Amino acid sequence: MVYMKLLTKSFFVFLFSCVALFPQSAGKSGLSFLKIGSGARNIALADNGSIYADDVTAVFYNPAKLSKTTNPEIMLMHNEWIQDVRSEVIAVKFSLFGIPIGFGFNSTKVGDIEIRQKPGEAEGTFSAQYFFGSLSSAFFIVPELSFGATFKFINEDIFQDYAAGYGLDFGLSYSTPLENLDAALVVKNVGTMKMLRNESTKLPSEIRAGLVYSLNLYNSKIEITPGVEFQKYLATEDIHINVGSEFLYDNLIALRLGYQTFYEAKNFTGGIGLIWGNLSFDYALSPFSYGLGQGHTVSLNFKF
Repeated sequence: MVYMKLLTKSFFVFLFSCVALFPQSAGKSGLSFLKIGSGARNIALADNGSIYADDVTAVFYNPAKLSKTTNPEIMLMHNEWIQDVRSEVIAVKFSLFGIPIGFGFNSTKVGDIEIRQKPGEAEGTFSAQYFFGSLSSAFFIVPELSFGATFKFINEDIFQDYAAGYGLDFGLSYSTPLENLDAALVVKNVGTMKMLRNESTKLPSEIRAGLVYSLNLYNSKIEITPGVEFQKYLATEDIHINVGSEFLYDNLIALRLGYQTFYEAKNFTGGIGLIWGNLSFDYALSPFSYGLGQGHTVSLNFKF
């Protein structure tokens, strides 16, 4: 018990030390497609993937969670975001010599951008294309604590300009001494890009830390999973608190609600999930204010 208390204390000391390592900055970043969530379940839960991504979507949020399951998985996702932004996402997970391996791919397009050099009719349109491919793995430091890392190759193609670069994610996942209570800590998108014409694009580096709790009721027919996450983009002054809760009935149907704080144009999220054996279908709705529209995300996940 003394060992477990020491491990718990060490984890949270590390957590808050990492927050202190990254002071607030007034700088700016680009590659905003890296901020869009992956997996409709995570997005419906206020984009709380660092704590909720206990499946193949861990490759996008917290690679340490890849060590939680051993079965191969595949996830396909389509995202109709706002302002003609669309994403196609694929994630694959399997084990190789007992080591969890995950691959993630994201192709995002912003279409129908008008070409203008003077007032009047547009000369035409073009699309901005963004892509990343990632490789993730994880291992247990001790039975209660796992560590994971992700390497991303990133490129952006805007009109006649192209740039490539890389990003790194690092994550921890910890099963606390309190039964069914897990903690997570992630640092994401640490890396660099080559010059896009005259200037390099800065990655939207961020830190996330959160807790998730699972409560079983009525002989485990109903499972309620609330979670909360602290999120900080390192190039901005603001801090976000993301709160979500999933209500799962008989491992067949799930209702999900989320709330994201301190965003000007968004707050509530929601969605549903349908599970049939090893196959699950998930949908997420992300409403935006100021007439920006609504984000719709659907994903399919299959566990072999």
